[in-house]
Amino acid sequence: MQKNFQPKTKTMNIFKTTIASISFLFLAIGLSAQQDPNYSFYRYNMSLYNPAFTGSSEAGQLSLGLRSQWAGVEGAPESQSAIFGIPLGKRLGLGVSVLNDRTFIENQTWIGVDVSYNIRLDENHLLYFGIKGSTNSYNANTRGLVTYGVGQDMALMDYKSRFTPNIGAGLYLKHERYFISLSVPKLLTPDRLQESNGNAFLSEDRAHTYLSGGYNFDFGGTFNLQTMTMLRYVDAAPLSIEFTGILDFGKRFNIGASYRYDESISGLLLFNIGNKFDIGYAYETPLQSSIRGMENGTHELFMRLGL
Repeated sequence: MQKNFQPKTKTMNIFKTTIASISFLFLAIGLSAQQDPNYSFYRYNMSLYNPAFTGSSEAGQLSLGLRSQWAGVEGAPESQSAIFGIPLGKRLGLGVSVLNDRTFIENQTWIGVDVSYNIRLDENHLLYFGIKGSTNSYNANTRGLVTYGVGQDMALMDYKSRFTPNIGAGLYLKHERYFISLSVPKLLTPDRLQESNGNAFLSEDRAHTYLSGGYNFDFGGTFNLQTMTMLRYVDAAPLSIEFTGILDFGKRFNIGASYRYDESISGLLLFNIGNKFDIGYAYETPLQSSIRGMENGTHELFMRLGL
């Protein structure tokens, strides 16, 4: 009985993996045409979303991020990011951000340069204005569509990689206790792949608008609670709303949780190793019953070094 059971189990696992891969392909192509990657550590990756955030810290910072979505599914989305920002004097900030994003047959590398300028509104408020100039190398292996049984527009047969410039802008209001951020990191809408009714075709990317805010509750001593909310708006896509709460224990150890409405929940940890070096880990699981159970969740690593 055991000899007959094992091959059957193996066949079922292969079948489930194949079905999951096909399902995730349709979901990933549809969502990637509408939304850029989400990050559980978005509070610390804000330069990817808002160029005005660059230079808002007291000293320079270098951060690295790695996000592996739907772990265990071949070709599932993966993102790597590197962000550097530094204040230049009292008014200016300068930063560079690099994002590499791979989703099944898509692969793109985005490089942005941020410049910010701030003005003091009063004793407690600083308002930052930011501009982002960027370029994106986008490539899609359309031959890989056949593997997943996806049809394609004949125009994709001679598809070639795209190298496109872009520009973005943002505002960032900073207070000792709270912040408000509004930005559109990419105003232009270059071509990219999209899926509809089982067929892939060339469409346009869509501008993403990000509105976020946060408030720090001080409970005395070295213990405080950081609360944050981010709204992501993309034309013709559902509004994405995320709520995050992080407990800060003396700037040595942070533990928190996030809820992305009708999408996912996640938990995160952040440790201060010393010498201005932080390392964090986040785990995210989807809420959709059609996805849950067919993958091993989403894993995210974060590192930050103060300069």
